[in-house]
Amino acid sequence: ALMFTATAFAADVATVNGVTIPEAKMTYLIQQLAARGQQDTPELRAKLREDLIRNEIILQEAMKKGLDKNAEGQSQLEMARTQILFGAYINEHLKANPIADADMKAFYDKEVKAQFAGKKEYHARHILVATEAEAKTILADLKKGKKFEDLAKAKSTDKGSGANGGDLGWSNPDDYVKEFSAAMVKLTKGKISDAPVKSQFGFHVIKLEDVRDLKGPAYDEVKDEIQKELQSQMLQKLVTDLRSKAKVQ
Repeated sequence: ALMFTATAFAADVATVNGVTIPEAKMTYLIQQLAARGQQDTPELRAKLREDLIRNEIILQEAMKKGLDKNAEGQSQLEMARTQILFGAYINEHLKANPIADADMKAFYDKEVKAQFAGKKEYHARHILVATEAEAKTILADLKKGKKFEDLAKAKSTDKGSGANGGDLGWSNPDDYVKEFSAAMVKLTKGKISDAPVKSQFGFHVIKLEDVRDLKGPAYDEVKDEIQKELQSQMLQKLVTDLRSKAKVQ
């Protein structure tokens, strides 16, 4: 005996003014939404069914008015067709030519890790005041044994870091204005700047808590971005190659 599954004779979504909406349209929409993490539920299907019915009604009205036949409609339909086929061709090419893991790792070593090689990051504190005299007073207080954190909380005009004892956290020297960075990188761990450091913000007293090698993101953290970049490069080459072979007059 022949055995038939329920999907073998899937019912049409609906019939609108004698025109059937095939189940394939519903299946396509469900697959598209599922790819974005949407759950397939009866409620979702009911909403999509209503959307498809409304779309069909509007489509029929547009056809009655001949909007598919006028010049503007024809041009828009042709552009939509071009975009769909363009996208289909690109997706097919990407599936047929997956980026090798070895190529992604090579890109990571050459392009990503190289950006961080030999660079340092610094954990600094600072106290920012308006005048050089105030900064010198703070330096004198520090030499007398007053705690950097206490002075930062009491005196620093940078209230954000001041509330945390002047703590600026771990940062790349490029994150700071050049005068600050130049003075900070000259310090050794645990040391305080000998003199006030002037910048556009005022006068800084800087303490270097620690320094370490700058570590970039791990391979797994940027793997997806690398894949997209290499895919983009591959597609650019594909288009360039096709363009060079095409007969254009």
